[in-house]
Amino acid sequence: MLRFLCFASCAAFCAAQSDRQPVATPPAPSFAFLTTPLPGMPKMPLPAYEVSEAMFELGRRLFHDGALSRDGSVSCASCHLLASGFAHPDPLPPGIAGQRALRHAPVLFNRGYGTRQRWNGGSATLEQFVLEPIADPREMGSSVDAAVRRLRAQPRYWKAFTAAFGRAPDAEGLRRALATFVRGIVAGDAPYDRFLRGEADAMTKEQRHGQWIFESKGGCWRCHTPPLFTDERFHNTGIGLVAGQPAGGHFEVTGEPGDLGAWKTPTLRGVRLSAPYMHDGSLPDLETVVEFYARGGNPNRHLDRRVRPLDLSPADKRALVAFLRSL
Repeated sequence: MLRFLCFASCAAFCAAQSDRQPVATPPAPSFAFLTTPLPGMPKMPLPAYEVSEAMFELGRRLFHDGALSRDGSVSCASCHLLASGFAHPDPLPPGIAGQRALRHAPVLFNRGYGTRQRWNGGSATLEQFVLEPIADPREMGSSVDAAVRRLRAQPRYWKAFTAAFGRAPDAEGLRRALATFVRGIVAGDAPYDRFLRGEADAMTKEQRHGQWIFESKGGCWRCHTPPLFTDERFHNTGIGLVAGQPAGGHFEVTGEPGDLGAWKTPTLRGVRLSAPYMHDGSLPDLETVVEFYARGGNPNRHLDRRVRPLDLSPADKRALVAFLRSL
């Protein structure tokens, strides 16, 4: 039913073999993704300011530099690991002084296409989102002003900021450089996309069966909408109940009771890499995620009407997991 939709282009994927299913392997971050959409992907919306490759490369350096944290021990990359799909393998990633973040690290794939950021939607723009961990006492435990002072103490950053912005390190340059780098973290052109483009052997028979489940009786596409595989909205699935009652979620932003326990729909791009899952990291693997939705989530008074028990056989569930690994 959705076969008319085509999606993005990425780096290599694992070739179909008799003993191994094709899986998605996203590409390394690249500035090119900001200006040249991957095949099948929409054009990326860009900010009002002009972006440049110098900004992207500065952002890459800053993303991996502990200098943004109070004691130099935590960088953006500490919580958003390449090997974990730019998420983290722990339910709650480690921050400064042995502390833990309040929520699971959100995947950064395709955030340049996002309309709101963070699990609760608390960041209206990517530019706002990238600076918030610096001042979070559980994450980097610093302030943006203090981080800028540390950058100004390093001659290499004077040179890099001057190349990118024509001025010394400052908060606005830090914001723009990090946001530009994150926009270059893109996933697409997975086996699924290549199958849609006519490569018949890009997906196995089991993965194609999983695609059918995803698009038909599973109804997964309604929230995980192609080509980004997220609707950029907020839904209560029953994850994170407190004493059986919904808590937090988009309610923290809107104050609307109906938004209690409604958390951001994450992208499924590269999802095989980013376990554990959900805003609290409470589901350890894709099999557990499929079982959770098959039973209809966790009942509560604000449960999204789309979340209901599904009539899935064991073979259906295995196929759906196989399909997810092809994204």
